[in-house]
Amino acid sequence: MTTDNNRIVWLDWLRVTACLMVMTVHATEPFYIGGEGAQILTAADAFWASLSDSFVRACVPLFIIASSYLLFPVGVTTREFFGRRLSRLLVPFVVWSLAYALAWGEPVANLQALLLNFNYAAGHLWFVYMLLGVYLLMPMLSPWAERVGRRELQGYLCVWCLTLFIPFVREAASGGTPLVMHGPTGIPNAAAYPLWGEASWNGYGLFYYVSGFIGYLLLGLYFRRFVPELSWRRTLAIAVPSWLAGFWVCFEGFFSRVFDMGLDFPLAGPVDWVVGWETPWYNDTIGVALMTVGWVLFFRKLNVPATATRVRAALTTVSKASYGMYLCHMFVLAAASGFFRSTLGTAGEGCLGIWTTPVEILLTALTTFAVTAVVCSLLQRIPYLGKWIVG
Repeated sequence: MTTDNNRIVWLDWLRVTACLMVMTVHATEPFYIGGEGAQILTAADAFWASLSDSFVRACVPLFIIASSYLLFPVGVTTREFFGRRLSRLLVPFVVWSLAYALAWGEPVANLQALLLNFNYAAGHLWFVYMLLGVYLLMPMLSPWAERVGRRELQGYLCVWCLTLFIPFVREAASGGTPLVMHGPTGIPNAAAYPLWGEASWNGYGLFYYVSGFIGYLLLGLYFRRFVPELSWRRTLAIAVPSWLAGFWVCFEGFFSRVFDMGLDFPLAGPVDWVVGWETPWYNDTIGVALMTVGWVLFFRKLNVPATATRVRAALTTVSKASYGMYLCHMFVLAAASGFFRSTLGTAGEGCLGIWTTPVEILLTALTTFAVTAVVCSLLQRIPYLGKWIVG
């Protein structure tokens, strides 16, 4: 495992890349979500949206893997753990939640809504709530994690793997048309078709406690404890098939669901359609998990030569700022996306023809990444205040 000044270099690569992946996900959304709901202008846009978003869909699980490597099992008291982590996590989150609430939409309504949930206009902030939930469980699971053996951990990971098929089982059991509920903001959420003990009076079924992001926490533990350093040849022999299989599940799953709606473009409908299209992209599905395994194996082999001091310094700087970049990036991305779409045009009518959409996605993501990296790195250097703004 390559380290540099007590830093795990490949984890810096992972976090920096995962941050760019998140921005690519959000840069892709305008090409299948628009108007009052779902909107895809051309068949080519459906292809590009499926391709780009599927390619980077492992971004959130990669952040959990990084947290697992660095923090699990917890090696300090519970009080010390939360004292160190929550202050750096919560304060910047509150700062940027307030910023989005005041800048987008109706400030008073947004501030009132923050008492119950994140600001839906800044939907990416759901991640912080999930991460806090994982942190709450880390101290409780740590005594077991310290003594768990290889076989025992493999057993739990196998159970978790079964849960990665549940979204598809729900879809099939419901006849292929997901039930959809709408929250107070109108944002749809697929209602859970009851499986294995779930009912209207019980949402905690058989696999509830061993599913979701806790599986990625255990997967990170397994890689760190029981997967030795592999050669490049063996790494690629495992990582490439795993990633390709996962990518195909995500790409074909989204693409085929879009075309199940018909071949007449532009394709427009209620935002409920997006819920069905995105099913293969859920973080707790087999395709995303397979790509996560491939990415982790690949990143573990990355290093920066000791002589490349500037590259190492830049990598470390951006990695340290990645949380702040995640929090604030939607401000930059919204502006960048609007600029490139107005400049280059849209879909087949764009100045680059069918290549307009992928170029716009790439330019939006890269511009957002570069601007937020510079801004957050500078903010982080402000004495005393920097860590409370960007973490």
